[in-house]
Amino acid sequence: MVTLVAKLSTVFVLSSAWLLLSCAEVKEAGRTIGHTTRNVTREIGHGTRDIAREIGHGTRRVVKSIGEESSGGSKSPSEDDQ
Repeated sequence: MVTLVAKLSTVFVLSSAWLLLSCAEVKEAGRTIGHTTRNVTREIGHGTRDIAREIGHGTRRVVKSIGEESSGGSKSPSEDDQ
């Protein structure tokens, strides 16, 4: 009877150790995936922001040039252009 209890205890301890090691690997994989997702999302957001800014500046230049053409070019440049 003692050997059966000893064997079951050994199996339980080894199973618990294996489970804990597996959890650590899953946790590390999750951390890697999470950080990679965060970094990629940040780069996409910064790229989108930069492109939107350039589109806005280009649109502003076109609108101002159209306004200058229609008024005969008598407008003085504002501080936004500089």
